[in-house]
Amino acid sequence: MEKTPPVAELNRKFGIPGFAEVVTGNGGLPRVHISSAVANGDIYLHGAHVTAWSPPGADEVLFVSSASKWEEGKAIRGGVPICFPWFGDKADDPTAPAHGFLRTTTWSLDSITVQASVVTVTMSIGSDEATQRWWPADFRATYRATFGTELKLELQVRNAGGAAIRFEEALHAYFNVGNVRQARVKGLDAVHFLDKTDHYREKVQRGDVEITSETDRVYLDTQTPVELSDHAMDRRIEVTKRNSLTTVIWNPWSVKANAMSDLGPNEWTRMLCLETSNVLDYAVDLGGGGIHRMGAVVSVA
Repeated sequence: MEKTPPVAELNRKFGIPGFAEVVTGNGGLPRVHISSAVANGDIYLHGAHVTAWSPPGADEVLFVSSASKWEEGKAIRGGVPICFPWFGDKADDPTAPAHGFLRTTTWSLDSITVQASVVTVTMSIGSDEATQRWWPADFRATYRATFGTELKLELQVRNAGGAAIRFEEALHAYFNVGNVRQARVKGLDAVHFLDKTDHYREKVQRGDVEITSETDRVYLDTQTPVELSDHAMDRRIEVTKRNSLTTVIWNPWSVKANAMSDLGPNEWTRMLCLETSNVLDYAVDLGGGGIHRMGAVVSVA
């Protein structure tokens, strides 16, 4: 990977006074801080990782752990990690990084633009010797995060080689909730899902999703929006997605959370992951030179 330019140099090149600036973030990692009339937010070059977003008058929408690691090579716990080119553990290599290598690698900052106070940050990353150690494909990934009254996220993957490639992907969004026990997820009634806490057994959702124990589910063949109803914070968060055929819902619950060194005490009660994704049998097949885009739009009321 190319060496990242100093923060001051990045800010001189890309910063837009009154809207976005490149600053030193947690752990000394560079981040883009957005502050406009329509949104506040943050995105790190480390993992192209969005860690904050809120429209005017709203509480922070994304959850980030107080115990998160802010180090090169480590994943940030919370926000919106990008999982690619596999989801979870790599099937043929247990030593490979969980959820792929994009979330723990520094991306290049390509541009920051403003239109009607809405700020779009574009970052990219390509294959090199470091990525091909884990995955031999030639690729170029571009990520656009748009901070406005809605948070718009788009991951574009280009197959830069001649041979077809197959990959999984997820925008692993952690949402901030008042009490996960009181949260409800609407929009998945009658959808089939694989229950990872029950040996991947296939089940059918009946009514709203309620979180009453460790939850790790992959909802299959679904493109519909989902709504997170957060009674404790008296708000609704809606996620609309594009070119995504699976939705993952995850909360570790108490026992697993207590074993996680990068999650603070009882913080599992204040987070719920709703993940726009293409995983398992819904992985993406992309021919040589092809381009695939997957997106999510988050709104709050």
